[in-house]
Amino acid sequence: MAYNLLKGKKGIIFGALDDRSIAWKIATRAFDEGGRFTLSNTPVALRFGELDQLAKSCEAEIILADATKISDIEKVFKRSMEILGGKVDFILHSIAMSMNVRKHREYDDLDYDYFQRTIDISALSFHKMLQVAKKMDAINNWGSVLALSYIASQRTLVGYNDMADAKALLESIARSFGYIYGREKQIRINTLSQSPTRTTAGSAVKGVDGLIDFTDKMSPLGNATADECADFSIVMFSDLSRKITMQNIYHDGGFSSMAMSLKAMNQYNKCLDEEEKL
Repeated sequence: MAYNLLKGKKGIIFGALDDRSIAWKIATRAFDEGGRFTLSNTPVALRFGELDQLAKSCEAEIILADATKISDIEKVFKRSMEILGGKVDFILHSIAMSMNVRKHREYDDLDYDYFQRTIDISALSFHKMLQVAKKMDAINNWGSVLALSYIASQRTLVGYNDMADAKALLESIARSFGYIYGREKQIRINTLSQSPTRTTAGSAVKGVDGLIDFTDKMSPLGNATADECADFSIVMFSDLSRKITMQNIYHDGGFSSMAMSLKAMNQYNKCLDEEEKL
């Protein structure tokens, strides 16, 4: 069901790849809610993903860019304002990549060139995006910027590796830039900490299937799906969240507030009993 929450609003969605990606789901919901937007990703993503299909279904234009390069980000904002007829009202940052994760490097044996690339792609790109937008005055007053994060920024999760450091920096950038942008332009900046989700990128995390099962058992409401994440993201883009800024919002079924659920404890005790029988 659509509520026209984004009717008359314009935006940019960075990072949609295929129909498994959260950014894809958010783009689809934004279109359903009346939003107009451009899509941006790398040439490689266009070649190996399904971005053309999304662009067609959402009547959106694709602007190819490397989000680690200032000149490319400037091109995205300039072209988006030309296409959309003015400043934008919402921006999604859904960009993350770690070669250390992909190459299965352990946290105490990182490749530092990979590590720097992780930080640049997954966190500094967010700062660059915000800085370019501010200098170009590309976001309307009371606009909303949202970046996707994960609880590993605040808690230790084996296997999330250097992406945890990148997400911690991402959230810090949202707070620091959120103060400046909010004070000067009433623009709100937040991060959304989503349940573990079987996206193309998320599937590369070691032990992701076990993690998803564990968090689902731990969460009183169960894991939040990608579609539910998209629903909440639309609320964050809309005028219904005008006074929410500088926050890391947990969208995880309550997992972030749990110590141990009854279901998880029962499973743990069952495993101990089975071990004692061996």
